[in-house]
Amino acid sequence: MDGSPPEPPEEEPSEIVDPRAVDLVLRVGELLLASGETTERVNEAMLSLAVAYELPRCEVQVTLTSLLVSAHPGKGAPPMTGTRAIRRRTPAYWRLTALHQLVQDASIGMLELDEAHKRLRDIKTGRAPYPAWLLAVSLGLIAASGSVLSGGGPLVATTAFIATLLGDRTAAALARRGIAEFFQLTVAAAIGAGAAALVVAIGDPGHASTIVTGAILALLPGRPLVASIQDGITGDLVSAGARVLEVFFMIAAIVAGLGAVVYFAVSMGVPIDVKHLPTPAAELRPVAVIAAAAISVTFAVSLAAPKDVLVAAALGGALIWVLYVLVRGWNVPPVLAAAVAATIVGTAANWLARRHQQPVMPYVVPAIGPLLPGTALYRGMVELNTGSPNTGVLSLIGAVSVALALGAGVNLGGELVRAFQRVGLGASGRWARPAARRTRGF
Repeated sequence: MDGSPPEPPEEEPSEIVDPRAVDLVLRVGELLLASGETTERVNEAMLSLAVAYELPRCEVQVTLTSLLVSAHPGKGAPPMTGTRAIRRRTPAYWRLTALHQLVQDASIGMLELDEAHKRLRDIKTGRAPYPAWLLAVSLGLIAASGSVLSGGGPLVATTAFIATLLGDRTAAALARRGIAEFFQLTVAAAIGAGAAALVVAIGDPGHASTIVTGAILALLPGRPLVASIQDGITGDLVSAGARVLEVFFMIAAIVAGLGAVVYFAVSMGVPIDVKHLPTPAAELRPVAVIAAAAISVTFAVSLAAPKDVLVAAALGGALIWVLYVLVRGWNVPPVLAAAVAATIVGTAANWLARRHQQPVMPYVVPAIGPLLPGTALYRGMVELNTGSPNTGVLSLIGAVSVALALGAGVNLGGELVRAFQRVGLGASGRWARPAARRTRGF
C-alpha cells in the first residue's frame, strides 16, 4: 500500500570528490545570483555543472544571500560541502549571458574543468560593454525619456536628466561613505521631487509632474520586482520573500523622499496640486512610442546588458507601450491593461531568448520600463499631502498593483513559452522542475 518511490540504489564510493568541481559550481552560482539572475535559473545552472563534472548525488541550495553545494559519494564516504555568501549584488546582464554560455558548453562536454575555471576568471574580471560614464548617464537618460513619455518637452527632459544625474551621483557619494541604500534612494528621490517643486515655485506647475515622473522612473525597482515574482511562482519562497521585502523597502525609500519634499513644499506655500499631474496617454503618438523605446534601451544600458540585446529592448519597450494604450482604449483598468501588455511582451521575449539560447532577464526587464508607475506614486504623495489621504492611499495601492501586474505578466509569458516547448531546460527536464510538482497541501 506504500505508494512512495523506492530509494535509489547507493552508488559505489568514488576515490575522491574533486574540490575544484565543487568550487566551480559555487562560484558560477555566486556570480549568476550577484549579477541579477533568478533563483530557479541559478539552481538549474549549478545542477547542470554538477552533472557535467560528475559530482555524485549533488544537492544545491540557493537563497538570495547564500549558496550551498553538497556532494555525497555514498557508502559511508564523507560528503564534501561548500558554501558561499552573496555580499554584493550588482546587475550585470552581460555576465549572465557569458555565464549561461559557459554552463551550456560544459553541459555538452566542450569544457574541461581547468578551462571552465579559466573562462570563469575572465568573466569575473571582464568589463561591461559600455564605459563607466555611460552607465551613470543612462539613469538620467531614463528620466529624460520618461518625462517625454509623460508629455514633457526638451526643457523638461533636460531638467529631469540633470536632477536624476545629480541624485544618482549624490547617492553614490553616500554609498562611498557607508550610508545604507535605503537612505541613498530616499535622497535621490528627494532631489528629483525637489527639482519639480522648484519648477512649481517658479510658476510652471504643468511641467513639474513630468520632471518628477521621469526621475522616479529611473529609481523604480523593475529588476528585483520581476525576479521576486518569478521566485514566488517557481516555489523558491525564501528567496521570493526576501526579494519582495527588498522591493518594498526600495519603494518605501522612494515614497519617503517624495513625501518629505512634497510636505515641505506644501508647508512653504508652493502651489502643488493634483490637477497639474499628467493623465495617461489616450492615443498613440510617434513621440510617445519613441520615448518608450528610449526608456527600454537606456534601461538595458543601465543594467549592462549585451549590445546585441539593445534592438530587442527598444522593440519591447515600444510594443508594450502600444499594447497598453490599445487595451486602455477599450476602457480596461490600468492594472489589467498592464498585465495583458506584459504577458504578450513576456511571451515574445522568452521565445526570443530561448531561440538565441540566452538568459531571458536582459530581454524582459528593460521592456517593462515604460509602464513602471512613476506618475501614480507621485500622485499618491501629492494627494496625501494636500488633504486627500484616502485617495492618496488608493493611488499608492494602484501603483503597487500595476508594478505587480507587470512582473506577473512577463512571468506568465515565460510559462506559456515553456508549456509549448519541445524539450525541457537544464539537465533534469520538465517533470523534475520543483514548480511543476503536484505538492498539494490538503
